[in-house]
Amino acid sequence: MADILMSFEAAHKALGGKFLDYRSDAAKCGGFCSVHIDSREVLPGGLFVALIGSAQDGHRFVEAAFKAGAVAAIVAESRLDDTAKLTEIARKFGAVLFAVPDTLRGLQDLAAAYLSLFPKLLRVGITGSSGKTTTKEIAAAMVGREKQVVINPGNLNSETGLPLAVFAVRSHHEVGIFEMGMNRKGEIRELARVLKPVIALITNIGTAHIGILGSKAAILEEKKTIFAEFTGNELALIPEDDACRDALAEGVTGRVSFYGQSAYPELGEVLDRGLEGTELIWDGNKVEFGLTGKHNLQDALAAIAIARAIRLSSRSIREGLAQVKPLFGRSEILRGAVTVIRDCYNANPESAAAAIAFCDALEWPGRKVYVIGSMLELGDQTRDAHHALGRLLVSSQADRIFLYGAETRSAMEVMNPADAFFTDAMDVLARELSGYLRSGDLVLLKGSRGCALEKLSDVLREAA
Repeated sequence: MADILMSFEAAHKALGGKFLDYRSDAAKCGGFCSVHIDSREVLPGGLFVALIGSAQDGHRFVEAAFKAGAVAAIVAESRLDDTAKLTEIARKFGAVLFAVPDTLRGLQDLAAAYLSLFPKLLRVGITGSSGKTTTKEIAAAMVGREKQVVINPGNLNSETGLPLAVFAVRSHHEVGIFEMGMNRKGEIRELARVLKPVIALITNIGTAHIGILGSKAAILEEKKTIFAEFTGNELALIPEDDACRDALAEGVTGRVSFYGQSAYPELGEVLDRGLEGTELIWDGNKVEFGLTGKHNLQDALAAIAIARAIRLSSRSIREGLAQVKPLFGRSEILRGAVTVIRDCYNANPESAAAAIAFCDALEWPGRKVYVIGSMLELGDQTRDAHHALGRLLVSSQADRIFLYGAETRSAMEVMNPADAFFTDAMDVLARELSGYLRSGDLVLLKGSRGCALEKLSDVLREAA
């Protein structure tokens, strides 16, 4: 069994509620070694958190978690007697139950208490409408040159993801860099309460998730709550060229620093090298930054702001920039008879416009083919946003446009059918693309995660 992360006594202190101990031998196990919300992933010695979701109730899987080796579970007080008698199940396995009013809040409280065990850890939080994961990865590449760093894996950045991620912190870690996402109002504040960042960075304020919050002003206020736990000595990092910069800085209880291309005296010439990325001069030395486009350069500038706040050397910043490779679905370049820009991990009006602008500006000897999927989670603004996308595509440099997803029908309404093809069926899209493409084409894949445009990769690989 792995080392104990936290004792049952410390967990009870953090959680409050009822502590129901059914261990037959109190000395057998004094705490838990891992934390899980999926009973299929439970490890021996783990703690299972029974979350209540819209489709599943974790309390139905408490017994399965104990069978898999869990030694404790966080459950809702209201479920103690109405889910196959959880107390009897815990007694059967000689396990511990923490019964709390709200299991999600319990998970978050426990994560916050766990982080408090590492007072020397420099905690960095990153949020924004886009660019969070890329900024985190670049910053970690820089920081990792000099210090022991821990990050949330992938984009484990949600109300459950970030609390689970912080249990990866260990005593040797010096810096923790965690991105913080949002799918509902109030979520960033909850995550800030868990992380209590000493350095908090906002990448940008766009219209991603506007369907959830209703307006860009509401998005600003939500993202700004990353600073909610500041007490006066913390540092807020805000993009200098964002239209919301002054509103983001207003009322921050702590230090504020604006980052961007003009903020760094070490930054010299910046040269866009198209699909090869960006060449720049940092502190008098040339750096080859492999991620493409201005949006990824902006993420690099954000990461540099974190690196400078931590007082990293210029060498670590340069080497970190040079080390970074594209993540799945984020400006990946797939080379072959047909060259593919796979930028389909996410999409919103700003990121779609950036991807189109980047492709338009490329000098390319062959045809440019833009495969554009729906932009999701835009709510009442879905139709207008896709109309605007259609008008942008009309004036683009694409030789042919393929639209995919019900929402893109609105884009098609403002386009010439001779220039664009629309479908909401993946097999139809794949067939049409396969018949159209030829060697030397450049293909942009851009759409929201729900479109799963990466499914076209095999078709594109076999094309021409």
